[in-house]
Amino acid sequence: MKQDQLKPAQPKKKKKRIGRGIAAGGGKTAGRGTKGQKSRSGKSIPTGFEGGQTPLKMRLPKKRGFFRRKEPVQIINLDKININFKKDEIVSPKTLVKKGLIKSETAKVKILADGNLEKSLIFENVIFSKTAEEKVKKSSKTKSRSPKKLNEVKSRSQSGEKKEKPRLKSGSRIKSRKKIGIKK
Repeated sequence: MKQDQLKPAQPKKKKKRIGRGIAAGGGKTAGRGTKGQKSRSGKSIPTGFEGGQTPLKMRLPKKRGFFRRKEPVQIINLDKININFKKDEIVSPKTLVKKGLIKSETAKVKILADGNLEKSLIFENVIFSKTAEEKVKKSSKTKSRSPKKLNEVKSRSQSGEKKEKPRLKSGSRIKSRKKIGIKK
């Protein structure tokens, strides 16, 4: 920007003073119209209010039930694992993504029992169906490492504290043994 291009700052338009007489330009009804709930002072009509008529959100049919936010589980069968993995190889979400059997390594992986496992493999961070777990255990020297079990063992050994019994909330105490009928 050059000096010859500078312009003076534009003056701000003054706010129109409403309700100050007819000569001021916004007198009498002050732009609110004649009568009605919206013309009164202190008007605050909630959104969706239709003057006492059943509002649209109540008239429309609702979808029943509730939406459960479950983590997506990627499914893979034993026959695909048997084809794509060699003996003593590690089967984990990372290796399954590399082989192109699943899309993301962050989602949970569940192995189903369709097909047979003829090799000994090492499974890490995967979930089995009951029948798939039986088939995996039957195949010789198959090892599985589940992260949940390892975390439980670590937390128990590190904390060393006993679990406290849950306390009653205030207001839910037993008032009197006599009233309830508990004998000492």
